[in-house]
Amino acid sequence: MSPVRRCSRTACGRPAVATLTYVYADSTAVLGPLATYAEPHCYDLCAEHSERLTAPRGWDVVRLAPDPAAGKPSSDDLEALANAVREAARPPRQPRQPAPESMDRAAPSDVGRRGHLRVLRSPDS
Repeated sequence: MSPVRRCSRTACGRPAVATLTYVYADSTAVLGPLATYAEPHCYDLCAEHSERLTAPRGWDVVRLAPDPAAGKPSSDDLEALANAVREAARPPRQPRQPAPESMDRAAPSDVGRRGHLRVLRSPDS
């Protein structure tokens, strides 16, 4: 299947540039920028069909202008991506070993503690 979404109009194979949604309760047709993913009750339209769109008598057509900056990644997006890559490349953190003085203060039978596990001294020593 082609990754490019096509116009929903019959016999039109041009790439979609806008998404049409009907709001039946308000008798409104909303034509906006191409949606991120295809919705079952929305219609993707090519440039020609989106320009020639008309609504039934008594209905309003709301045309939402595409935001030119919305399609381009912002510096915040790029910085977040770079931080995620750096975090993924870091080696896993090793658990901290208890300091020797903290082991002296432990209970007589305890030698050390890691998470939910406990190391015990041998009864012989």
